[in-house]
Amino acid sequence: MQRLFPVHHLRKAVELSPLWTLTTLDEGGLARPAQVVVPNVWESVPGLKAYKGRAVYENVFTGGGTLRFVLGGVSFRAKVYLDDALIAEHYCAFTAFDAIVERVPHGAHVLHIEADNRYGEDSALHVENDYYSFGGVNRPVSVQNLGDAYLRDLTIRTCCEDGSWIADVSVTAVSLCDEDREISVFVSAASSEKMLRSCTLPARGSVTFSASLPAENIQSWSPETPALYDAQAVLVMDGCPVDDLCDRFGYREISVEGNQILLNGKPLVIKGFNRHESYAEFGSAVPLEAMVRDIQIMKELNANAVRTCHYPNDPRFLDLCDEMGLLVWEETHARGLNEAQMLNPNFRPQTELCAREMIDQHGNHPSIFIWGCLNECEDRTETGAEIFRWNYDLLRALDPSRPVTAALLDRKGSLVCGDSDVLSLNLYPLWYHPTDPADHVKDMTAWAAQQGADDHPVIISEIGAGAVYGYHDPGAMKWTEERQAEIVGRQIRAVLDSPACCGIFLWQFADCRVDESWFEKRPKSINNKGVVDEYRRPKLAYATVKALFARY
Repeated sequence: MQRLFPVHHLRKAVELSPLWTLTTLDEGGLARPAQVVVPNVWESVPGLKAYKGRAVYENVFTGGGTLRFVLGGVSFRAKVYLDDALIAEHYCAFTAFDAIVERVPHGAHVLHIEADNRYGEDSALHVENDYYSFGGVNRPVSVQNLGDAYLRDLTIRTCCEDGSWIADVSVTAVSLCDEDREISVFVSAASSEKMLRSCTLPARGSVTFSASLPAENIQSWSPETPALYDAQAVLVMDGCPVDDLCDRFGYREISVEGNQILLNGKPLVIKGFNRHESYAEFGSAVPLEAMVRDIQIMKELNANAVRTCHYPNDPRFLDLCDEMGLLVWEETHARGLNEAQMLNPNFRPQTELCAREMIDQHGNHPSIFIWGCLNECEDRTETGAEIFRWNYDLLRALDPSRPVTAALLDRKGSLVCGDSDVLSLNLYPLWYHPTDPADHVKDMTAWAAQQGADDHPVIISEIGAGAVYGYHDPGAMKWTEERQAEIVGRQIRAVLDSPACCGIFLWQFADCRVDESWFEKRPKSINNKGVVDEYRRPKLAYATVKALFARY
């Protein structure tokens, strides 16, 4: 299941068996193939906990005609074969890609996906890091049947004009035949619908349709009232509907005014968590039930927001945030890169690909209120600053309807404080240095204001402390649950009492596995700053956060 609702009513899909055969290709792998359920990361397979290399996932299915293969995510590089013929290659574990194969003979076929999570110079974004890059087919796979043409890229953006809501809808029709065809497109959004003009779809070409659809009797989307509506586009050819594309959306507007972020004209006070797609049992192939549980826990803690550090998330998780009323900061894939890493010749094309795919695929989610990039990357040099500005401009060009930001490292010297729409700072007082949290927040926000961010909203995008689950000591030494609860309490009060700040994202929701190269500063090769552990067992800080988030 790629989404929580039907994306097509007319387009048919070929059913794949959930069981795939996994075969490793490099040293340290399996002695014999294993049966796995996809989505899967191979680290969850006995014997492959620390495997870095290549592996092949195979599935035998029955189908034919024109087939579209949709892969939700393959970590980290992917090669896809149909009956030994290469049909697609892709870079990035966190965005979907597809491949269309025409004139497939009807019968049994083998879908063969090669995943590769090794590091290398060809990869600018997939580097050793403070989280673990799992290997495998970590998101769902589907196969669809297409006809002579199909629809893609359904985009919905909403705005309120003179008290009335409008949905701006666009969709693209793509030809798969060798002759021109007369087509029209019908679009609907909530209670409004429209038949768009008839036109010629050129052979092997495409046409993009757009319309502004007014709406009546609409409830706007917010965390308190997460009202969702259906949008649909239908492709009509020779008077008959031949394909369709559906999505869900919400009527809401995000804007920045002075030092506030406004949702539907009302200031937001953001109380959130950073969350990795990382679970003790499942790695990054998180089942839907576990996603629901995570959101339930965050809402039980009185949070209203989540940050998808440091990459785009599974669209099913975003669907749940839409439905359950959780604001989302989603960001492109990059964390802690130095200037040399950002000058890797692959950095810009890989970053742009991730940004385009993220916004194209996730831009209709009303819960996403801000786009982020370049977490804790080099921002103190002119070269680094230019790269930040390039990223900001890219995100704004792809989606002007949302503000952009980047979480800047806890240090002075940034050259880009005033270049984003929202200033975001990662601060760790009382954990990495003994500074009083209130003093540190005041000092850093005042300094950033002097660097050009005086009229910007400020989010403390990371703040927190570590604790090893179950480690207790009456002296409240570091790494005890007692010390974490004390520090986190003081940090939350410092941020949410500050008139300069409009929100906080605690680092972090749940403990997560890190790359083994970080073992010296991460006990058990785990980032232990979660208020729950990797199994979602609560630490003492859980109650502290719940009480303070309820107070503000």
